[in-house]
Amino acid sequence: MSENLGRLESMPRVELAHKPTPLEPMRNLSAHCGGVDLYIKRDDCTGLAFGGNKVRQLEFYLGEAVSREADTVLITGAVQSNFVRLAAAAACKLSMACHIQLEDRVPGVDAVYRNSGNVLLDRMLGAHLHYFDEGEDETGADRRLGEIAEELKRRGRRPYIIPLAPGHPPLGSLGYVMCAQEILAQSDRAGLAFDDIVVASGSGHTHAGLLFGLKALGSTASVTGVCVRRDAAAQRSRIVHHCGAIAGLLGVESPVEDSDVKLVDDFLPPGYGRTNPPTMEAMDLAARKEGLIVDPTYTAKSMAALLQFARASRPAKGRRMLYIHTGGQPAIFGSEPKLTGYFQNKQ
Repeated sequence: MSENLGRLESMPRVELAHKPTPLEPMRNLSAHCGGVDLYIKRDDCTGLAFGGNKVRQLEFYLGEAVSREADTVLITGAVQSNFVRLAAAAACKLSMACHIQLEDRVPGVDAVYRNSGNVLLDRMLGAHLHYFDEGEDETGADRRLGEIAEELKRRGRRPYIIPLAPGHPPLGSLGYVMCAQEILAQSDRAGLAFDDIVVASGSGHTHAGLLFGLKALGSTASVTGVCVRRDAAAQRSRIVHHCGAIAGLLGVESPVEDSDVKLVDDFLPPGYGRTNPPTMEAMDLAARKEGLIVDPTYTAKSMAALLQFARASRPAKGRRMLYIHTGGQPAIFGSEPKLTGYFQNKQ
């Protein structure tokens, strides 16, 4: 059914990720949640600089950058952004320079947050760091990147911008259209069929690409995005827009109906990058039951949703759920003081 994915195979792309990533059962968490059959797609294992979902996305962004003969990559993101860390690592592999703009999105953070975790890795990877003090102005952040790019052009560089705000072709989503193919191939080989798939939904590129790919390939699995940055109403319009734009990129009709876009924002408060009791419990259970590390910004919130869904489905013991682990482990070190206090009390 690859014809349903139109121009996907001909889109410019570079190979960056270790693929296929493992698809594994979570037997201990399954038993803990009453026997619902839980599986995990280990996209924390994509290989590049601690891995994560953004490696798949960068294959398409940097494929376009290479096709344009760019020599410098520019990207903007939160202080503890996994995307900017991986963009810096991918730039290194492709012998490009990288300029990173870090946005203040999380209030009241300390020096550990501003210098440890992903920020330390950004520096190790040789990225040039810039700062943008407004965390909720995506258009302004992109505009500032454009100004930095113009200055680089005046110096003789050939910059390529990975944009943040909507309104740009969602090239990164194509990485998860391809991932949908990978999941279905693995499922077929293992004789599995998933009823529900749970994934963090932030920029929306992973969520939209996965949903689009699964629907295009005939999957009946329900995909639920767990909001980590904005509420469900705001995120819905973003996912719908991305799915339409993916169809345009691929030259096909979108297989996604508005009713296919499922979102929950129960685990978002008190906001982006900030924890709540269910996400802390999810970090604890994932680690102690399965040896999995999930981070407080993205994957602990999506894991908390998975656990809630699994507990609510206890009567349906034949139900099979897949959790997409999108990575993000380095960010836990930026939250070390809070996490140390929490886990010391658990011992």
